[in-house]
Amino acid sequence: MAVNQLLRVPMFMSRTDLFCRFGGLMGTKKFASSIVNDGSAKDLRTKIVDDVLVVTLDLQNAKVNSLNVSMTSEIKSILQELETNSAITSAVVISGKPGCFIAGADISMLEKCRTLEEASNISKEGQDFFHQMENSRKPIVAAINGVCLGGGFELAMACHYRIATTSRTTKLGTPEVLLGLLPGAGGTVRLSELSNVTTALDLCLTGKRVSPNRAKKIGLVDLLVNTLGPGLAPNEENTMQYLEKIAIQVAKDIASEKLKVNRGSKSLMDKVLKASMGVDFIRNNIFKTAQKQVLRLSNGLYPAPLKIIDVIRTGIEKGTSAGYEAESKAFGELVMTPESKGLISLFRGQTECRKNRFGHPKSEVKTVGVLGAGLMGAGIAQVSVNNGYQVFIKDTSIKGLARGVEQIQKGLDAQVKRKRISVVECNQIISKLKPTLDYKKFQNADIVIEAVFEDLKVKHAVISELESIVPPHCIIATNTSAIPIKNIAEVSSRPENLIGMHYFSPVDKMQLLEIITHPKTSKETTAKAVAVGLKQGKVVITVNDGPGFYTTRILSTILYEGIRLMQEGVEPTELDNLTKRFGFPVGAATLFDEVGIDVGAHIAFDLAKAFGQRFSGGNLNLLQDLVLAGFLGRKSGKGIFVYDGTQGKGSRPVNIDFLTVVKEKYSLVSKGANTTEDLTIRMVSRFVNEAVLCLEEGILDNPLEGDIGAVFGLGFPPFSGGPFRWVDHYTASKLVEKMKSYADLYGIAFKPAQTLVDMAKDSSKKFYPN
Repeated sequence: MAVNQLLRVPMFMSRTDLFCRFGGLMGTKKFASSIVNDGSAKDLRTKIVDDVLVVTLDLQNAKVNSLNVSMTSEIKSILQELETNSAITSAVVISGKPGCFIAGADISMLEKCRTLEEASNISKEGQDFFHQMENSRKPIVAAINGVCLGGGFELAMACHYRIATTSRTTKLGTPEVLLGLLPGAGGTVRLSELSNVTTALDLCLTGKRVSPNRAKKIGLVDLLVNTLGPGLAPNEENTMQYLEKIAIQVAKDIASEKLKVNRGSKSLMDKVLKASMGVDFIRNNIFKTAQKQVLRLSNGLYPAPLKIIDVIRTGIEKGTSAGYEAESKAFGELVMTPESKGLISLFRGQTECRKNRFGHPKSEVKTVGVLGAGLMGAGIAQVSVNNGYQVFIKDTSIKGLARGVEQIQKGLDAQVKRKRISVVECNQIISKLKPTLDYKKFQNADIVIEAVFEDLKVKHAVISELESIVPPHCIIATNTSAIPIKNIAEVSSRPENLIGMHYFSPVDKMQLLEIITHPKTSKETTAKAVAVGLKQGKVVITVNDGPGFYTTRILSTILYEGIRLMQEGVEPTELDNLTKRFGFPVGAATLFDEVGIDVGAHIAFDLAKAFGQRFSGGNLNLLQDLVLAGFLGRKSGKGIFVYDGTQGKGSRPVNIDFLTVVKEKYSLVSKGANTTEDLTIRMVSRFVNEAVLCLEEGILDNPLEGDIGAVFGLGFPPFSGGPFRWVDHYTASKLVEKMKSYADLYGIAFKPAQTLVDMAKDSSKKFYPN
């Protein structure tokens, strides 16, 4: 076995993939009453089948199971009953929730922690709880159907045997890293013991969810069962009944020693890897490789991945006791970090933005029309048809229509390849897509989303054409990134049915949808648009109308300042480094090229016209010159950088012609504030200040949606929690002081919002009180 095969540590930490359901661990408290015989517990049900205790987890008033104080206490009480009741020889733990074993933990307990010791004690209590399960004299079988994450997965690992259904909803994983944490109930140690060190690193560092088949292959599941037993109809109830039946039989067989649980190394690779852990050189290189990849992908801005590596290494080198101790200590430290608090805040916000705060619409949208089969239109059609809508997609030419359909088909084929859907399901989905060149196909549409060229005259023509065809109840949604919706609605005969739906490219991958209401948009229209976005799988923020709305407006400020910095002599590569070191996934100069310099120029002139000198910064004529020269960014092969396909994984070469234009026509002498920190904060402060102004002006309804929009739509550093959470941590007083010093040099663009000034005077004022 070549050493480099042992060192193939997977990709560990992606800054653009930080969000999935939290899994962690809740603490326990004593719960004295016996609950086995009467089944009266609040969060679980019990029964005895033959001599097997069946514990059904069913958290009250909740769609999913999570480990909270009461549930863990009840399970702990049951463990005591299991040990002392001679009529019981084994136990099965199963869920009463469709598609969910245990989704994770109630994170509110972590949010209440005020000291490192409090947080570490939660971990220690959890470890003790699962040690009690693991050391039970009577076998406990985990019967898993649906998501089994974080603390739920740690509970399953503490059981003596794990059975999982092959349902697509069944996923196992330790996603704590996505909230700036690590598995705190023994997960870092048990993962290594049940599988191997590279699997433990992979799962803990990425937070990925693995399929039941994969979990079985890597030793985390002992037995797979089909979602249906012989002769049973395909439904969730039958699946659970069949799973319970199999689990009971397995528990009986283990108790009677008819079934021996043997988890020796299952493959040659496992055996070699286990043996290699005793070789200092190989072991050191595995962990060094992991650390190197983490630092490369995270720029060292996320403390959790590095802690995970240290904790797993401690368990491997010094034994399980030392591993558990290191885990609880690191868990406590991470809970108290601003990075974890920021990521938990985002998780809360993401959850809220998956709800419809405008209530349930009076009627359901069933048929979606999409006007325009370009990159954006095809993406909108894809997420619509993929989530159950019948979709009519229209373009002006057969060629354009075919290109759009091909894009959608490729997206679905990729899902088949990744085994997210079957070939049959793929065909069923694509059958709901109806390409057309005729407006008449929209005559029964409930909503039409137009994704045509970003030009007011074109938008007006489209609105008039659509309203002559679509039924009176039909919503017309305009996908625009900057044109005020009220301006588009000027030609509408039904302005109450018109709304903005700003998608982000690529639509099938970007989670955010920014919905924009204008003064005449009805509440029913808004409720329906939000419902459509949620069904499309989006995280939805709803903002009021204004130039650039929210996301485009705040992004423009950082780009304007970036232009000025390049005029002052900051190299494009260094500009990228400044923003990436702060935590943005894409550098400011590269972002210009990705957006398209022509698009950026169009938006920049419109916003500068709307906001005047406050949007001053770099010379916008520079952008116009680049457009005239054909330097449009990535799409034209040249922009600020060169995209000729010859570069490897290293940085792209800077466009020499761009540098020449800057130096010959637009060069500026810096007025000061040009340290690395100041160059960064000059860009970031304008971004954050504009977000606060949007809140002041009523564009935003609340800071939470502002943070979600900035992170999920624009890549503001997730670990910060978003611009508003960042202000709370950085402090308004420090930010205002910086901005005033910049304003002395560069003028009104750096005038701090009054809200920030007020907060700077009173340190008790924060956007988030906790």
